[in-house]
Amino acid sequence: MGILNVTPDSFSGDGVVDTDAAVARAWRFVEEGADILDIGGESTRPGSQPVPADEEMRRVLPVIERLMAQNFPLPISVDTYKPEVAKRALEAGACIVNDIYGLRQPGMLELVAEFKPAVVIMHMQGTPQTMQLNPTYTDCVREICDFLREQAEKAIASGLPKEKIIVDPGIGFGKTVEHNLEILRRLSEIKALGYPVLIGTSRKSFIGKVLGIEVPTERIWGTAATVAVAIANGADIVRVHDVREMVQVARMTDAILGRKL
Repeated sequence: MGILNVTPDSFSGDGVVDTDAAVARAWRFVEEGADILDIGGESTRPGSQPVPADEEMRRVLPVIERLMAQNFPLPISVDTYKPEVAKRALEAGACIVNDIYGLRQPGMLELVAEFKPAVVIMHMQGTPQTMQLNPTYTDCVREICDFLREQAEKAIASGLPKEKIIVDPGIGFGKTVEHNLEILRRLSEIKALGYPVLIGTSRKSFIGKVLGIEVPTERIWGTAATVAVAIANGADIVRVHDVREMVQVARMTDAILGRKL
């Protein structure tokens, strides 16, 4: 899954605000081997402030519409927790809702039950404004599993088919460095929930803290290690900024594991 941040304040330094540039990057991801495009119009880095829904739509909808008009070959995911943004994006041609709030915002369960897109249910402790102040767990992975199971069951009860659900433990969203490392080590427990697993480690601060690298764009090799371990431990989708390089990591990891390429 290639990350397309249509924002001026992305933590990773790759945000674009121009529709033409965003569309060009999306097509570059196709050339580099991406399988899914994830478009987001609001930064959710630690401490970030919410963006009004109309501004988020102003950023992402023209990109989706332009790509659909160009017969874009990849499924498009919209990275939003706002039901009104998700609705407009789905109407424009997106087919996946990637929700950092895990369907907790009022109206989101009803929306996905109506449109029946694929849905990424992510775990986050707190909000982007508070999540890294003091993340605390008794058993991080168990508590994440409990949340993901509960939200998936709510979605199914609301009318979303089980096969439309993907779960994401939320690396970096209300977790310390050790929590993030533990999630990667124990990913098989999340896989055991019975849903495809998405992992998003790309360029994140825990990699920088482990390696002593402050600049996000220089965390590519640390990201590569997390991608390989995540795939080996059961991840089905890896959400990345550096598509060309991580496609190589994913394909090599699959080959080592004896999976069909």
